[in-house]
Amino acid sequence: MAEAFIIGNGMRITCRRSARARRMVLRVPRDGGPLVLTLPAHVALSDGAAFAESKARWLLQAAERRPAPSIVRHGAALPVAGVPLVLAPAAVRAAAIAGDALLLPAGRPAGPVAQAFLKHRAMQQLRAACDRHAAALGRPYRAIVLRDTRSRWGSCTSDGRLMFSWRLAMAPPAVLDYVAAHEVAHLRHMDHSPRFWAAVAGLMPGYARHRDWLRRHGSDLMVWQFRDPAGD
Repeated sequence: MAEAFIIGNGMRITCRRSARARRMVLRVPRDGGPLVLTLPAHVALSDGAAFAESKARWLLQAAERRPAPSIVRHGAALPVAGVPLVLAPAAVRAAAIAGDALLLPAGRPAGPVAQAFLKHRAMQQLRAACDRHAAALGRPYRAIVLRDTRSRWGSCTSDGRLMFSWRLAMAPPAVLDYVAAHEVAHLRHMDHSPRFWAAVAGLMPGYARHRDWLRRHGSDLMVWQFRDPAGD
């Protein structure tokens, strides 16, 4: 269970311990998620709290610079496969792309319908990509699971289970394909060694530009909220 504390300015800090961390690191997610302090395993929580307190002014300024959440509601331009689509109510039974719009069933909340559409699209595309990359690598996977993760776009377990963020359906298709190749490569190398990156390059030459896209724009996908606090 994650540890947490509140510093003098009222900000709540969530602590995560890491056996690999060599120093304390504070992070202010752009998606509006909780402020995170990564602590080396041997550092006391009290020392972490003192460190965060010493950075209170910076934390407040960084939090204030975060972009406002983007609410998924009718009229919003939601990225789908890297292309902004205007969410429009229509006489349809299921969400469907029509030109530069994503048509949603009239009378139903936009957020949950759009989210279900993205999850379905993500599963279809990720399964096809993982099947292709796994066949090329000669290493089968056991299952694909979708989650709404905040710290990573994908992961691979030692028993061959692949996990992905369904928000990848919002990214350009080549970016989704890169993440699939990345995780499938872990079926052979459970690390980020030169051999691992060589395997990624073998599955997807030129992967670096897609990895860079995620680093630059991934947080823009995270700011979208699919529950409108004001209602549709």
